[in-house]
Amino acid sequence: MINLSSLAALAGRVLIALVFIPAGFGKFGDIAGTMAYTASGGLPGVFGLGAGALELLGGLAILLGWQTRWAALGLAGFALLAGYLYHYVPAQGLEGFDAVLQTLMFQKNLAIAGGLLVLAGLGAGGLSLDARQGRLVAA
Repeated sequence: MINLSSLAALAGRVLIALVFIPAGFGKFGDIAGTMAYTASGGLPGVFGLGAGALELLGGLAILLGWQTRWAALGLAGFALLAGYLYHYVPAQGLEGFDAVLQTLMFQKNLAIAGGLLVLAGLGAGGLSLDARQGRLVAA
């Protein structure tokens, strides 16, 4: 059934997916750069490929509303970890505009993680593969 709640959930899923799907593709478009950037945060560079797969596949799952709760939980954890390692920690050694920018980027990651946790808690909504398959979705 199409109602405001299901349309809002669909729009929210599309907007969140637009953050992750292009980022996932981008990581595979420059594997050496991805691995170097991942290593700059203190993780093994190869983890960047896992992050790319999570972003791409998790983003597609969110977009389609398939296994939405699991995809949202995985991406929320990713957003929190990435925000901490690549924005919060670097901001501690910066001053002025650079520190402000990294703090804003960290806060952006917190907001995305918050939206994903709401999605994990409430489900994909009525216009989703989860709803078609009879999984619990938001009313």
